[in-house]
Amino acid sequence: MQRLELTWIGKGNDPKIEPRILLHDASKDYGDPAADNMLIHGDNLLALKALEQEFTGRIKCVYIDPPYNTGSAFEHYDDNLEHSTWLSLIKPRLEILRSLLSRDGSIWISIDDDEQAYLKVLCDEVFQRSNYIAAIVWQKRTSPDMRGTISDAHDYLLVYAKDAETFKNSRNKLPLSEEQANNYSNPDNDPRGPWTSADFTAQGYRPNQMYTIITPGGASYSPPEGKCWKNIEPVYKEQLEQGRFWFGVDGRAMPRRKTYLSEHDGVVPWTWWSNKEVGHNQEAKKEILAIFGASNVFDTPKPERLIERVLTIASNPGDLVLDSFLGSGTTAAVAHKMRRRWIGIELGDHCYSHCLPRLKAVVDGEQGGISKVVEWKEGGGFKFYELAPTLIVTDGHGQPVISDKYNAEMLVAAIAKLNGFAYAPDSEVFWKHGRSQDNSFIYVTTQYLTAEQLDDIARDLPEYEKLLICSPAFDNGLGKRYANIDVRKIPQSVLSKCEYCVDNYNLNIINPLELDEEEWDDVEQ
Repeated sequence: MQRLELTWIGKGNDPKIEPRILLHDASKDYGDPAADNMLIHGDNLLALKALEQEFTGRIKCVYIDPPYNTGSAFEHYDDNLEHSTWLSLIKPRLEILRSLLSRDGSIWISIDDDEQAYLKVLCDEVFQRSNYIAAIVWQKRTSPDMRGTISDAHDYLLVYAKDAETFKNSRNKLPLSEEQANNYSNPDNDPRGPWTSADFTAQGYRPNQMYTIITPGGASYSPPEGKCWKNIEPVYKEQLEQGRFWFGVDGRAMPRRKTYLSEHDGVVPWTWWSNKEVGHNQEAKKEILAIFGASNVFDTPKPERLIERVLTIASNPGDLVLDSFLGSGTTAAVAHKMRRRWIGIELGDHCYSHCLPRLKAVVDGEQGGISKVVEWKEGGGFKFYELAPTLIVTDGHGQPVISDKYNAEMLVAAIAKLNGFAYAPDSEVFWKHGRSQDNSFIYVTTQYLTAEQLDDIARDLPEYEKLLICSPAFDNGLGKRYANIDVRKIPQSVLSKCEYCVDNYNLNIINPLELDEEEWDDVEQ
């Protein structure tokens, strides 16, 4: 059966991404050494591929704010190729992000009108249309942009789940706002505290819900025409005994059922998020100015309250949150303050100039943004990682060789990952460098492998275990010497697994500036 899908120039020519290892730079770690939060510097497609083996199915919430496609970003292309290039940038990232999501996980994508429609159809394909949750409208401005024909007042948050039904059962409701809580009062001094009341009628006719109610003041009510009471009479009488009905000050009004503030389990999220509730562009700029000053401003931040709303709905304390377009570090900062674990990826110098100092400040107890609302003090920490260089390069004779930037430990880890093994050197068995889920092991050596050495290993290898040995050279015939041992040559055995020597899959797409000069003047005052 043919399915509906979005087609563009270059679709299907997806890159074979090298699953590189991550190099821990302990000199940039900060805070609690036991913390497992990760700040990663590197191309985000390569970094996502690096995470795939360990984190598939473990991420509860992904929030990304990818580059918005604009004419200024593609001034050398015609419109058709412009959209195609942008979609080719996003698709492979979405596919890996989907694999990283847990079954109850969700992805939230900030996007504007330039690509929202295209992105929606693409996400229907990647995540399946049945897992589409909502297109949330965020009111990003406080006043119209006078330069526009019709001023754009909003951006979107496209929301998809790994599995819609599982997400529905696990997502959180929102707490009542102060304005909503103020609608509760206690005019009858009910011992259960403040309450609000709701109509006790329902649409339709149900014979067992058609009875007469006599109020405490003696008034008599039957359901209005075309309606019935919301519950059968025994349920009504039980709740009446509990004092859960309001009949007006004189006891003669139409019955209304009470809902108590103390029993309220939250508000179901809806798709309109006003700037009063979750912040706006100018608020985000002020937060960045307060942290970095005017000389180190990030162009397109999001307000912390916006990310707080996302994480409140889609995650709980201790859950893993991922942002692979980290920018100025807002998602990681908010996740940290909300006691979530996090992984943030940023390619550019923003990782050093914005993310790193901002997250250090959060650990130290920075009090901007949502800090006071969530009662953030200080604590936690994170580890810093760089992407390893490409494993295979070309020598002066045009032949593929292992990069001289790899030491023995890095080589073992990289070859293990390329072959689908988790790097886990055994402290007692020297030839067990990693293992896979099917009780197979890998041994990577930079030395020539002899038949005698292989025989020694085979004597210690149980028949029910399998072993892959990777070596630059070995005696003839070793590949078939034992049924449960596979001997392969490096680098030849991994050449076809992916493309090497690609360090940047970024197309240098830039976001448009969100504030004009007049708005900047308002922010700085």
